[in-house]
Amino acid sequence: MKLNKLKWIPMLVCAIIFTGLTSACGIKSEVTIGTQTYTETKILAEMYKALIEDRTNLNVDIIPDLASSSLVINAMKRDDVQMATLYTGEIFNNHFPISGTKDRKEVLKEAQEGFQKHYQFTWMEPLGFENTYAFTIRKELAESKGYTKISDVKKDMANMKLGVDTTWLERSTDGYPAFSKAYGIKFGQIFPMEISLVYSAVANKQVDIVLAYSTDSRLKAYNLQTLQDDKQFFPPYDASPVLRSDLLKKHPEIKDAIAPLIGHLNADTMISLNYQVDIEKKSEREVANAYLKQKGLLKG
Repeated sequence: MKLNKLKWIPMLVCAIIFTGLTSACGIKSEVTIGTQTYTETKILAEMYKALIEDRTNLNVDIIPDLASSSLVINAMKRDDVQMATLYTGEIFNNHFPISGTKDRKEVLKEAQEGFQKHYQFTWMEPLGFENTYAFTIRKELAESKGYTKISDVKKDMANMKLGVDTTWLERSTDGYPAFSKAYGIKFGQIFPMEISLVYSAVANKQVDIVLAYSTDSRLKAYNLQTLQDDKQFFPPYDASPVLRSDLLKKHPEIKDAIAPLIGHLNADTMISLNYQVDIEKKSEREVANAYLKQKGLLKG
């Protein structure tokens, strides 16, 4: 029995020494990225992971499918998650007092200042695209009628069928009543439906125009065109990496690692990347790494 204990002592000492050395030398430090349920946040998380692990000594984990941005924010507050993709329009969800402006630069500024002050989060500059509500039509209809912005459809509104998410019709501040007042547009017929159904409905000519999401892969799948929100009715939802400030203080190299993405991902790029996952059934990691390699962003 004594012999058995003696045999374990060298192994135990080695384990303790190894653990102490790795911690002291900072060989590996964990970073956990949280994602919402939708595809683009998962693709972006894989990009962050690949860049951070390629350019630093940090090890990154991803927790996918947190049900909402609010859950992501709460997980970051608890330090269960240290990094995520969030959208500037999140400030309209009562996290802290805001001015109510819809100016993109001001909304970004309020997001950066508010989340730093109230949550100690560092909200980085936008990636280059926003994912917001967008009125969407078939490309051939847009070309034949000359529609490029929402105001263009006003002349034909009485004869147009609108397909729209049921809940949006009922929202008083940023739903259909407020939209109609802002644009002076009332469509001839309105068909409430699940948001997932609007894309096929407009593509199949069951309706003429729908309210969709601006980076959804089905815009490409169904050859649809979004119209410019020329009166800035919808709040801006510019995507940015957001990190706990204490993480960046400890590991400032993270900011440099993901910097090549800032300002370089436009809406068309994001739609295409989402399409590869949603329609072509590739994995988020495969799509993310292929994009980074194509752009020459991976050093390893």
